[in-house]
Order: sequence, then structure tokens, then C-alpha cells
Amino acid sequence: MALHTGMKISLAGFAGRIRASSVTDGDEVCAGARQPSVLFLNRSYWPDVEATGQLLTSLCEGLTQDFEVSVLAGYPNSIVDGPQVRDWNNAAERNGVRIHRVAHTMFSKRNLIGKGLNFLSFAHASHAALRTIAAPNVVVFETDPFLLAFAANRLQKRTNCRMIGYLQDIYPDVAVALGKVGNNWAVRRLRSALFDVYRRCDRMVVLSQDMADLLTDGGVESERILIVPNWADTRRIAPVPGISRFREQHQLGDRFVAMYSGNLGLTQRLEEFVQAARLMRNRSDILFCFVGRGSQESSLREMIESNGLTNVRFFDYQPLDELSHSLAAANLHLVPLTRELSRCLMPSKLYGILAAGRPYLTNAPAGSELHTVSTTYNVGLTVEPGSVPAIADRILWAVDHPAELEIMGHNARKLAESEYTQHRSIARFCKLLQQVLA
Repeated sequence: MALHTGMKISLAGFAGRIRASSVTDGDEVCAGARQPSVLFLNRSYWPDVEATGQLLTSLCEGLTQDFEVSVLAGYPNSIVDGPQVRDWNNAAERNGVRIHRVAHTMFSKRNLIGKGLNFLSFAHASHAALRTIAAPNVVVFETDPFLLAFAANRLQKRTNCRMIGYLQDIYPDVAVALGKVGNNWAVRRLRSALFDVYRRCDRMVVLSQDMADLLTDGGVESERILIVPNWADTRRIAPVPGISRFREQHQLGDRFVAMYSGNLGLTQRLEEFVQAARLMRNRSDILFCFVGRGSQESSLREMIESNGLTNVRFFDYQPLDELSHSLAAANLHLVPLTRELSRCLMPSKLYGILAAGRPYLTNAPAGSELHTVSTTYNVGLTVEPGSVPAIADRILWAVDHPAELEIMGHNARKLAESEYTQHRSIARFCKLLQQVLA
């Protein structure tokens, strides 16, 4: 993947604050003599099982060897119950990361107004909390919610700390692409204000070349942009030989399973896959599985019920320790990405699928990074966006070509181990922090 660093690494001005190991390609683990402080801002964090929370938790804990890491977080949307998470709200520290938990509203995500209020209340609570938290050397804001950019900007002005934007998605472009808001004067003004913050950040971190191009089109200097792909823990998520426990537990038998695993939200546009299931309703050997929760779960269930579909099943989020088995239960995973959203985000579920050594089907548009990865490395099937019959035809092809799918699965695991490991991405982020603090 391309890296937009645009600068030579110089640590001379950082001597005395951090001792850096030799940094060349970003894969080495950096070492520090004295730890500067880094504060992350994001609602989702442990024990939230949503992807952004899990990824941020791994990143923060992976940086504690070299930095004093803290996170300002909110309440989790989804928890897989267990004794290790039952007292999460009272945990001020976990695995070396200081946790500042703020209270906010928790209306259902299925209600857009309630979801907006949740965002606003968390942003307001974060603004108040930042006045009581010791000023960090670096503040890193994420996009849950995107309003955190303004909170970080105020903190930077007040304390003169360094500021990094870490975008899992790009707003309000996502909302416009989904058709939830029009590209009116107010939205354009909000976008202008956000990009004004982005242009003044020391660095902007995005997940793909598509997202980087969107930022440069918005006036962010390419030298300030770094691409750090999301990742999977390739030690925890790995191919499962034989029949997975998930298949046995849920009596899936030898049916061909087309699985979507992750957040059932607006950005996924899962309706096309339900419509594809309707086209294949007479194929009793094919089962569609949706694993996860989200704001669109109710509407998807209503679609399935109204069409009388018996070839679709829903399952809850799976515990991390069982993720290899749930991902391995799929013959083919589903990774949606519409043309309108392809420049705004990069599906994080991709990396777990690759780590599990499974093939997938995506409707990402030609030229997008997801489409390019799929075809270049022969790890996934592609269809043209917006065509439900094409999705159905491609799944039917996959049913008849298990040998080709097995090759794709092998390629997927190989790609995960070479490009998308947790260690590799955390090392890149560590290198970035060194550059900014220098």
C-alpha cells in the first residue's frame, strides 16, 4: 500500500524525549527512553465489539511500550458478555492505557435523531472532559463522532500540543453519499470547517488511497497524509482446519454459506444481498448468514419476512476467541462497498476475512482500492456495483467452483500475513508519532 509521508525522518530534535530505533520501512518496533503522552479521542473503545473500538483498543495497547497512552471514550454500543467486561465502566486503566470514560445519551442507533443526539452529547461531554485532562504531547482524534475534530482543535489551540486526524471514514461525505443529507449550504459549511481542521493537523491518517485522494482534493497537502491500513490479529484469527465450531453449533451442515460479518449499518447497503437471497430462494443448498448487530437489522429482518425468505439467518456478534470459527464457517464472505462510499471509507472487515483465509465477494467499483486488492492478489470475487442479478450469478458460480475458492483463501491468508498484520500497522503509527514529535 502507498505511504504518503513526503518527508525525511529526523529525530535529532527529539533527543532526550524519545530514543528511536532505526526506522526504515515502518515495520520495526520503535523503542523509547522517556515516554511522551498521546491522547486518543473516540467514543468506541473496549469493551465495544464494533470494529473501530476493537482496532483502537489494539492500537492503544500496542503503543504503551513507547508512549504514555490515554483514551477519551464513551459507552460501548455492543458488548459480548463475559466476566472480564462486566465492570468495564469502573476501569480507569486497562493493559497500560488510561481510560477517561464520559457519560452521554444512548438512544437506539436505529433512530437517526437519537443517533445524532448520542453524537452531540458525547462531543459535548468530551469538550468538558478535555478541560480536566492533563495536556498531552499529541492528541489523535477519530471520527466516532466526526465532531471530535473540533474538540481536538480547541485542545490544540489551548495547549499547543501536536494534532493528528485518524479517519476511519470521512464526514459529511458519507452522509451525503448515503442520501441521508443533501449537499446543501449547511453541509458544505460543515465540510469546510472540518477540512480547515484537517489542513492544520500535523498529520492526517487514512485507510486507503481513495480516502487520501479525497483529502488532497479538499486541499490537504499530500505530504501530511499517511495511509495506515486497518489490520487483523493474525495470531488470534487464523484458518480453521476441518469443520468450524460455528457450523456445528448452529447446524449449518454442508450448505454453502454466504456470510456478512460485522456492523449491520447504513454504510453497508446490505439490501442488495437480501435481494440476491430472494433470487436464490429455491436453492436450499445456499444459506445467507448475517453476523452482528446494527441500525439496519430491523429493516433487513422486515425485508426477509415480507419476502418469506427461509434462506437467511441472523446471528449475534461473536466473542473474539470464537471469531476464527465464525469466519471460517463461510464458504464466501460478503464485503459491500458502493461507488458513492468508496472514497469515504475502507471496510475493516476485509482484514479479518483475509486472516481467516477465506474468499469474499465485493461490489466495490473498478478502480477502488478494495477492487484492486481483490483482483491483483486473487483473494476475492468482484461484481459491478448496483446489480443484484450479478451478485446472485457470482454466488452461484462460487458454489460450482470450490477449488478456485480454496486458492483464493490460501492467497488471502498469505496477503494478511505480509501486508495487514497488527504489528505492521502499529509500527507505522509509532513511526508517525515519532515524526510528529520530532
